[in-house]
Amino acid sequence: MTGYSINLGREHHVFADLKAVMAAATPEKSGDRLAGIAAETNERRVAARYVLADVPLKTFLEEPLVPYEIDEVTRLIIDTHDAAAFAPVSHMTVGQFRDFLLSHDADTSTLSALAPGLTPEMVAAVSKIMRNHDLIAVAAKTRVVTAFRTTIGLPGRLSSRLQPNHPTDDPEGIAGSTLDGLLYGIGDAVIGINPASDNLDTCVKLMVLLDRLRQRFDIPMQSCVLTHVTTSIKAIEKGAPLDLVFQSIAGTEAANRGFGVDLKLLNEGREAGLSLKRGTVGDNVMYLETGQGSALSADAHHGVDEQTLEARAYGVARSLKPLLLNTVVGFIGPEYLYDAKQIIRAGLEDHFCGKLLGVPMGVDVCYTNHAEADQDDMDSLMFLLAMAGVNFLIAVPGADDVMLNYQSLSYHDIVSLRGITGRPPAPEFDGWLRRMGLTDTHGQLATPGQIGAKARALLDYRASA
Repeated sequence: MTGYSINLGREHHVFADLKAVMAAATPEKSGDRLAGIAAETNERRVAARYVLADVPLKTFLEEPLVPYEIDEVTRLIIDTHDAAAFAPVSHMTVGQFRDFLLSHDADTSTLSALAPGLTPEMVAAVSKIMRNHDLIAVAAKTRVVTAFRTTIGLPGRLSSRLQPNHPTDDPEGIAGSTLDGLLYGIGDAVIGINPASDNLDTCVKLMVLLDRLRQRFDIPMQSCVLTHVTTSIKAIEKGAPLDLVFQSIAGTEAANRGFGVDLKLLNEGREAGLSLKRGTVGDNVMYLETGQGSALSADAHHGVDEQTLEARAYGVARSLKPLLLNTVVGFIGPEYLYDAKQIIRAGLEDHFCGKLLGVPMGVDVCYTNHAEADQDDMDSLMFLLAMAGVNFLIAVPGADDVMLNYQSLSYHDIVSLRGITGRPPAPEFDGWLRRMGLTDTHGQLATPGQIGAKARALLDYRASA
């Protein structure tokens, strides 16, 4: 089918194709405005949403937004689509699908069974006609559980990534920030370092540093040096103690090529990680990152809106069975998400779309210093995501990443959020905190006067780092 139109009031709105409908229906994003595909007026945006609500879900299987012939991500999405899982909703339009998702019939088990039958374009489409409240309500009843040395995504739990970055990859600085985070109970999702360079020897040294810490205190944790997948493969070949294989990914073949990867290489990285057999409670070995605007910044968006392309990145992630995936929601900058309103909306969209597709979603609640946002806005998004059941959040010392030069959440934020929501860390890590005397029998952080000898050993280790 080509061309969509609708009369709305005195205006007749025409959209060239489904791609144009999707772009025009999207909530305001500076990236779509930059790409020249956003709705020119709010009236046109509303008209596009009326049109989109009446589009049958199966249309997205028949009219790929990025042509099948030129894009391996499209081929992955279409070729791996589970028709049997899709059958219960195959007769629905986008609007009917929204109503279904918000109904009591769409419970946790139903949504889990449905996930393989949904394409990224379907979930992106339905998100465009949902309010923030709707996105939270549906995501809150969706579960995606993964495991390596800890189990992530269980109901009633909130995991965190400890991010101890250092501008020169100084081992002492990284060790100090890591130990600080552990004392606050942070790091059950992963202790993940963004290295300042992709130097193989440096990355291996950091892997060894974290693995020695894990073994010294018998910590049920996984670590990751967020280097390129090819560097991780080389590290594995050198015998490095690598837990998780990392890679940034995007929603088109061309954008992934800009990251220096394709689907074949990503699968090679996963197989290399699996070959080490380092997991104790599971074998999810990939850690992936995404962000709205990455395809546009690489000039690889094919005229598709940035939020739909972000959802397509989750289609790539789903095939790799990752332990963790997080959107770095405000990291790419105001050229793509201009202000707090756009960042908050994008964070809720990303979380909703990822979980509905069966991906273990976390969020880096963050912004750059030249965006129209501040820490109060991040507080709001943090609490909204907690209500939505986010798998994990990222925390850095003082909420200020001194290597990447952006603002995120602090260790203290995670502690407070866990206390308010009553959501402790992953059970294996929670048990370790109690054994170490870092938390009391109620899961509250122990005061300096309460911590025992094991915890003091951790403090001494920090002092000697």
